[in-house]
Amino acid sequence: MQVSMGKGIVVAAFVMPAWATGLSAQEPVGFLNAARQVGIAFEHENGATLEKHLPETMGSGVVIWDYDADGWSDVFLVNGGSFVDPEVAARTRSRLYRNRGDGTFEDATEASGIDGSEYGMGACAADYDNDGWTDLYVTSVTTNRLYRNDGDGSFTDVTAAAGVASSLWSASCAFGDVDRDGHVDLYVTNYVDWAPDNNRHCTEAGIPVYCHPNVYNGLTDVLYRNNGDGTFESVGAEVGLGAADGNGLGVVFADLDVDGRPDIYVANDSVPNFMFHNEGGGIFRESGLWAGVAVGNTGQPQAGMGTDIADIDGDGLPDAFVTNLAKETHSLYRNVGSGMFADATFESGLARATLPYVGFGTAFLDFDNDGDLDLAIANGDVIDNVELYRDDTTHAQPNLLLANDGTGRFTDLSARAGPGFALLKVSRGLAVGDFDNDGDLDIIVTNNGQTADVLVNDGGNRNNALLIRTVGTLSNRSGIGARVSLTLADKTLVRVVKAGSSYLSQNDLRLHFGMGTAAAAERIEIAWPSGTVEVITDVWANQILTVVEGEGITESRPFAGRPER
Repeated sequence: MQVSMGKGIVVAAFVMPAWATGLSAQEPVGFLNAARQVGIAFEHENGATLEKHLPETMGSGVVIWDYDADGWSDVFLVNGGSFVDPEVAARTRSRLYRNRGDGTFEDATEASGIDGSEYGMGACAADYDNDGWTDLYVTSVTTNRLYRNDGDGSFTDVTAAAGVASSLWSASCAFGDVDRDGHVDLYVTNYVDWAPDNNRHCTEAGIPVYCHPNVYNGLTDVLYRNNGDGTFESVGAEVGLGAADGNGLGVVFADLDVDGRPDIYVANDSVPNFMFHNEGGGIFRESGLWAGVAVGNTGQPQAGMGTDIADIDGDGLPDAFVTNLAKETHSLYRNVGSGMFADATFESGLARATLPYVGFGTAFLDFDNDGDLDLAIANGDVIDNVELYRDDTTHAQPNLLLANDGTGRFTDLSARAGPGFALLKVSRGLAVGDFDNDGDLDIIVTNNGQTADVLVNDGGNRNNALLIRTVGTLSNRSGIGARVSLTLADKTLVRVVKAGSSYLSQNDLRLHFGMGTAAAAERIEIAWPSGTVEVITDVWANQILTVVEGEGITESRPFAGRPER
């Protein structure tokens, strides 16, 4: 391997293993619910009561991450609790599951020192102190927590010392380096000013139901700017982020106009979504309406819950997706350049597919390794007794798997996606990652008041793929914000490292590239947040690569079940 380093381009050539071949997928890819088989016996506690406390219907999230840095993705599942029953509240805990190194898990919660006793909502994970270990931030209805990874399987609660405590009802969170100083900052969405002592009572057709969020005052989100010394500073209005309260639920960092600076997109419930454009110098400008991503195609705000951003049509520009209520359709915004978007919900085929459902977690993923980013959506109504006064919907709903034809048009394949997509549950969080390291993406779905589902991909790896882990040196250690372009003979695939998206959840930080039958990538280009561009050529498929900024590929191993080089 040859490597040269500078503020510009680094080029490396990597020796190809001779065994990589392209296989064509002849049979449909299916998903199996293997939660029990892999050792994840998690059941969400929502503490539901006749008082209809609003948080009871909203949780909770999941994070797929490698907390022990062994190359196998672990899982953190956020739990709720109870606002009225002290016994339920005392025994309810969020859980950490450690990957044994074969795609099965053991409960490592007690040894980890993660308390997880708050009424939890979501979580996100990144190496905020650049020590090589991925840390964890957990949001809740009352008290958020930052857990520093001590590197020995245990964590220390550093919330107060780091300056990231909050007593507001927080929902999703995401890490991103907004000023590209090599230290990740933290964005936290805050929902509404609900508390047990101001719980409202609402009815529908004379039946008690969970209230609409707009009966409460919305809250302002917060950006915690990383000071680079293990502490954060809360910033808001002074940097352009405090213009309005927003009922914030989903959030994702993405460079929407491809100017090299990460922007922030927020899905707001029943008020316009936010798009905070990064102006540089630590300043943002809210421009959601101007950009075309604030409201639905009718011009009205929708019930934004979950969100993800990725290039769905291969033009190199990131497109945005937001989940909403039934009868609204979920929203797809196609990037038309210069930071502008066009609503493509109907032309993409997503309107018909999503119209009947209440969507929460979502992720773009290439489930069949054909190179096109498909879409998974977790659905479930917010009203637990909705069948009592409506005959056109249910509380539990099917989740969706939609296949992309490569141009950003989607076909609903849920009915043919195996027993994992035949489940009827009240789904909320959704995250994707290759936790068995076999080269295709698996899905974890959380369900409100129910057991979590681990949907194992069966057949996606009949096509080829690469998994890439980024490690920053001048950039933040997790490589968050790195834009990776992989060139095949007929197209270029673009993926970006994101720490937080979906709804209350986070995907595996490793980037997955489905490659179809291509046996090798001609070129991999990494644009690091620091401004350095790194190029690696001639890389065979079906490997897990670690790329260190300025050093090229420092480690490679074949997918599980593939022969060693």
